Amino acid sequence: MRGPHNLWRLIRTGATFERTGAMRSVLVAMNVPPRLRLLARILGWPWAWLGLKGDPSLPPVTRALTALGPAYIKFGQLLSTRPDIVGQELADQLRYLQDKLPPFDLAEARAMVSEELGQPVAQLFSEFSEPVAAASIAQVHRARVAESGQDVAVKVLRPGIERAFRRDIDAFYFAAGMIEWLMPKTRRLRPTDVIAHFESVVLGELDLRLETAAAAEFAANTEADEGFRVPRPIWHLSARSVITLGWAEGVPLGDNVAIDALGVDRKELGERVLRLFLSHALRDGYFHADMHQGNLKVAANGDLIAYDFGIMGQIDEYTRRVYAEILMGFIHKDYRRVAEVHFEAGYVPADRDINEFARALRSVGEPIFGMDATRISMAKLLNYLFEVTERFGMETRTELILLQRTMVVVEGVARSLNPSINIWKAARPVVEEYIRRNLGPAALARDLARTAQVLARFGPHLPGALEAALIHARDHQETRREPAGTNRRTLWFVSGAATGAVLAGAAMLLL
Repeated sequence: MRGPHNLWRLIRTGATFERTGAMRSVLVAMNVPPRLRLLARILGWPWAWLGLKGDPSLPPVTRALTALGPAYIKFGQLLSTRPDIVGQELADQLRYLQDKLPPFDLAEARAMVSEELGQPVAQLFSEFSEPVAAASIAQVHRARVAESGQDVAVKVLRPGIERAFRRDIDAFYFAAGMIEWLMPKTRRLRPTDVIAHFESVVLGELDLRLETAAAAEFAANTEADEGFRVPRPIWHLSARSVITLGWAEGVPLGDNVAIDALGVDRKELGERVLRLFLSHALRDGYFHADMHQGNLKVAANGDLIAYDFGIMGQIDEYTRRVYAEILMGFIHKDYRRVAEVHFEAGYVPADRDINEFARALRSVGEPIFGMDATRISMAKLLNYLFEVTERFGMETRTELILLQRTMVVVEGVARSLNPSINIWKAARPVVEEYIRRNLGPAALARDLARTAQVLARFGPHLPGALEAALIHARDHQETRREPAGTNRRTLWFVSGAATGAVLAGAAMLLL
């Protein structure tokens, strides 16, 4: 029975935060109201002796998260990019979680590589270093390929990592179920579905064959992006628990002093990070969804280098158009259009008042655009949007969770490079270019051409489909004895669809 085990896991989470001193740090950093702060301490204090000790040499919050395991570390990595939410001091402490965790033994890593690739490490690599970076899921070694002499990065999964993640995710499911049971209003937010989405992302990250494919696809998509590089994977030296990529030298994106020493303009670099993310999401529908400082470096020539492709986001073309229109609507302060897009996409129930929703969106946008550049925040916008959409019955869109989460992370990275960056000004050219290419007359022509191609392929089936639809409409009327007008409407609809299909097929022949 997993219930008691999961309850114990959650109790130990709170106890660990209390025992390590992290509870107080988090409550202060998040500016929790005094009454709730006191309640949290009262609930945590009696159980403190049950908590994990962690590494006493680490700051409290980092100590607690590393003691609790990989899923908690992932959460800490997200917070490390948001000094505007948790404060600069705590954000700096949490950056330790990005690539400075304790490594596992070199001999164990070599044994895993040999087992996965089917040959001794000495035959595959002429050099194989101690770990150069260690994060929550894997660690990286610098090596040299024996056959070609190429310098490479070899990433190896931590032993037992999948079992540890499954244990944490199981507890998260339990917590989500308890929240839905105790607070029925939260069911609109679909907490269990959110955890299921997180589970699918994490388990995908634990199969490095998928990461190898993701790296190859991402490199191909971004090959022409100026100022951006993706190391190419080496397929025959990669497997389920090992991935080998070309080595790319650079300084960590979180080290502003080192970036300044390279002579790189941090203001331009911050804007580039944001624009590249939006370009990949909108143009390709395939984006790096773990863009914290630990996965980004800056080359000597100023190029941005991306690493770690375990978490990639993908959104379909329709969702991209919706997302772009929502962003552009806010940029132009066209709240009526933002409201229309939400209704057209089915994000807000059709029985709600669109005018009232548009006014509510104005209450979200206007205060933000009235701020100076240093206070304009995508995170605040998403938070306000969350509050407004809750009132209008909008359900959590699991397909957008990764996109929204990454947007918040990227904003945090951009602000770490340039605290005064104007997020909307930086984003506007990318969004406008996407809309120009995908929502204008040329895009309509492309959509019609693709529709005609589909209809042309199914052309031989159309007469039979039309006959079956007409027979069904006739039989339905006779069975249900519906008014003739209803049947006529059905026949008109079917006939119209068939006529449209024929015209589209004819248009295809002319294209």
